[in-house]
Amino acid sequence: MKPYFSGLLILSTVTTMTGCTNVGGTPRAQAAPCENPVTKNDVLAAQESWGKAIVAIGKAESPQAEAQSTLDRLYAYDLGTVLFKPTLASDDPFRGTEKEALSYFVGGSISEDKGFALAPYNKVRFENEGIITNCDTAMSMGEYFFTKTDGSEIKVEYSFGYVRDENGDLKINLHHSSLPYQAQ
Repeated sequence: MKPYFSGLLILSTVTTMTGCTNVGGTPRAQAAPCENPVTKNDVLAAQESWGKAIVAIGKAESPQAEAQSTLDRLYAYDLGTVLFKPTLASDDPFRGTEKEALSYFVGGSISEDKGFALAPYNKVRFENEGIITNCDTAMSMGEYFFTKTDGSEIKVEYSFGYVRDENGDLKINLHHSSLPYQAQ
């Protein structure tokens, strides 16, 4: 074999082999087929449920019970870690436990919490910048708007992460929101 052709064969073999490895050099596992992939419509439905839940908390006879029900239904605390950085939190900006998330929505264990969901709001609407789905997880980012009972609207920027639970429901495992930057 001429040196030109053996070099080409070696280059071809190396290229083929590296195409089957990840950055660390170990072979990539083949992804198992996804039986029930999360869809964009699943994310839109989860967002609608979340918005309705925020409205329901503010109108509930027992806001604490309604907020707890919302956390149980819509957040993934029962599945593991939830990364929660709510909008109106500065002294304690991250809420690592379900109890701390409950405090944010209705007041309680954290002194700066006044009960965000108690405003009350008439509706919440999402304007998504983008939605990414990947088998049993999804991410969305954009703005959501909270309409107060006086008709005024509050615009908030958000990123949500979702994971599908064993019942097929999407639950929030990442919630980050903030007020838009105000140039001085």
